[in-house]
Amino acid sequence: MTDYYQLLGVDRAADNSQIKAAYRKLALRYHPDRNPGDREAEEKFKAINEAYAVLSDPQKRSRYDRYGSVDEGAQFTGDIFDIFASVFGGGFAGTGVRTPAAGRGRAGENIEAEVSITLEQAREGAEIEVELDRMTACDRCHGDRAEPGSGGKKTCPTCSGIGQVRAQAQSFFGTVMTAQVCPECRGQGEVITTPCGKCMGSGRMRSKDKVTVNLPRGIDGGYRLRVPRQGNAGVDGGPAGDLYLYIDLEPHEQFTRDGDDLYYELRVGLAQAALGSSFQVPTMDGPEIIDLPAGTQPGTEFRLRGKGMPRLRQVGMGDQLVSVKVEVPLGLSAKAKRLLHEYAEEAGEQIVERETLLGKLKGIFGKRGKKQSSDGDDLAAGEENAASTAG
Repeated sequence: MTDYYQLLGVDRAADNSQIKAAYRKLALRYHPDRNPGDREAEEKFKAINEAYAVLSDPQKRSRYDRYGSVDEGAQFTGDIFDIFASVFGGGFAGTGVRTPAAGRGRAGENIEAEVSITLEQAREGAEIEVELDRMTACDRCHGDRAEPGSGGKKTCPTCSGIGQVRAQAQSFFGTVMTAQVCPECRGQGEVITTPCGKCMGSGRMRSKDKVTVNLPRGIDGGYRLRVPRQGNAGVDGGPAGDLYLYIDLEPHEQFTRDGDDLYYELRVGLAQAALGSSFQVPTMDGPEIIDLPAGTQPGTEFRLRGKGMPRLRQVGMGDQLVSVKVEVPLGLSAKAKRLLHEYAEEAGEQIVERETLLGKLKGIFGKRGKKQSSDGDDLAAGEENAASTAG
C-alpha cells in the first residue's frame, strides 16, 4: 500500500512547511494541464493530492501514523483541485496552469465486497485476488463520454468553459457578486454534442474485474479493509471510489484461533498420560516435539512461544497452546481387559460389577424391612399384655 511520506519524498518527522513545499513541487510537475493525455501523470497528481490532504491535517496525520491505510478515518474525500487551489491560490499566478472548471469530475462511488481467507493467508499477509462487479471507464470513449473521433465535445457557451456563472444580488450591504454552477454544463466547462454510442454518454460501464489486494499480516475475520481507488470509476476525470473488503476467516482443520494465539488439541491415551510420552505436534512453522510428564492430567496446556499469529500492525507473535485430551479406549481385547484389572488391583481401584452392587443393595434394604417388622410385633404384644393386666 502507498506510503504518503514516501510519495511526497519527505521524512516521517517533516513539519508542515516541509510537507507543503514538497507538495507544491510535485503538484506543478504532474498537473494534468502540464501533462495532457498522460494518464500516469494524472494518477500521480491524484495520489499526491490525497497524500497532502492527509499529512497536512494534524488529526488525519495522527491516525495515519498509527493505523496506516487500513484506518478509514485517514482517508481523503474531496476535490483534488480544491487542495491545489488552497496551496497556490485561486488564480494560480505564475504556475502556468489554468483554473479548472468548478465542477471538474465527479468521484466514483465506494463499493463493498466480502472475501474469505485461510489462516495461512492471514498469517503471511498474502496477496489475494478479489472478483468485483463494478463500474469502470467505458472502453470505447475511455470515460470521455463523447463518441471518439466525432469532435463530440465543445466549450460550454454559457460559462465559456469556466464551469460557473456569475450573478449580481442586492443585499443589506449593497450589490454582491455570487458564483453558481453553470446550469448547462453542470460545472464541467464542456458540453457533449455527440454522446458515446456504447455507454450512451455516461462515460462508464458495468464490468467484472479482478483486483489484487495485499493483506496485512495477522488480519483476522471481522475486519473491514479499505483499498483506495478500487471502487467505481469517476466521471469526467473524477477519482475512483474506494473498495471496502469485509474479511471472513475460514475454519482450519487443525488449529483454532483466539486473537493472536492458536489452539491445538492433542489426543493421548491413558497409558501415555499416566506414564509420560513425547509427541510431535503440528505448528504453522512446521512440526515441534513436546514432552508429556508422567501423570499429565486431562486439560493440561503446553505453550509454544511465538508459534501463533503475527500481532496486527505490531511487533511480535502470539503463541500456540497445546491442550491435552485423554481418550478412554473402546473395544478392549481380552488381554487388555485382564491387564487393566491387574492394574486396578495394584492401584487399589475396586472394579464392581452391576449385579454385585445390586445384590448388596437388596441385602441392605432386606435387613431394614425385617427390623421394622420385628419392632412392630413387640409393640403389639406389649399392648396385649397391658390389656390383660387391666382386666
